Amino acid sequence: MPEYYLIMLKSHTLFITIVKVELRCPVANMHPYKSRIFVLVSKYFMRAVLFAFFLLCISIQTSWGQQKIKWLTLDEAMERSKTEKRKIFIDVYTHWCGWCRKMDNTTFAQETIAQYINDNYFPVKFNAQHPEIVKFKGQAYQFIEQGNSGYHELAAKFLHGQMSFPSIVFLDEEYNIIQSIPGYQDAYNFEMIATYFAENHHRHIPWSRFSENYRKNNPSGSAQRKN
Repeated sequence: MPEYYLIMLKSHTLFITIVKVELRCPVANMHPYKSRIFVLVSKYFMRAVLFAFFLLCISIQTSWGQQKIKWLTLDEAMERSKTEKRKIFIDVYTHWCGWCRKMDNTTFAQETIAQYINDNYFPVKFNAQHPEIVKFKGQAYQFIEQGNSGYHELAAKFLHGQMSFPSIVFLDEEYNIIQSIPGYQDAYNFEMIATYFAENHHRHIPWSRFSENYRKNNPSGSAQRKN
């Protein structure tokens, strides 16, 4: 009697369950012609299942091998900056923001972006509707209710009251706001912006000149920064 094996891979784990399913249709009771067809179909079906499982394993292994942004809370970033001076990069988002999710799944998912951010910043995700009090530079900020929604005072400070999501914010090594930039950024533009502040080009090169040189020297968003 032929047997099928259904292989189920539970997402986000390595736990694999093999379920044995016996068909209630004995080949011996079939017409010889139908029996041959049944055996051939069974054989190629199993090959297809095993091949699909093989591709799935490769895909999972590849995704696990990719570097990801090591997000911190604001408190964690400031604590780490006490022993290692770095700028802080903040992604200000909300749970209902579709463009925030798109930026997570595209721009921030790029391995070159993740590596550059991890190497040059302390990256922070900050929910603009965070319900708890957050202390920043000796002052306490809290959530402000507005009808059925609301906003966090610290998000309003970071964004200068312009509550647009997603927004990215760059703080210097002393937690002063360098720049907040509203809107979705693709990987190329984000890399250019992150480079501008991380490497202190903003201190002596106007953005218009820097971006022009960057686009000329890095037309495809290369990791080689020649500015």
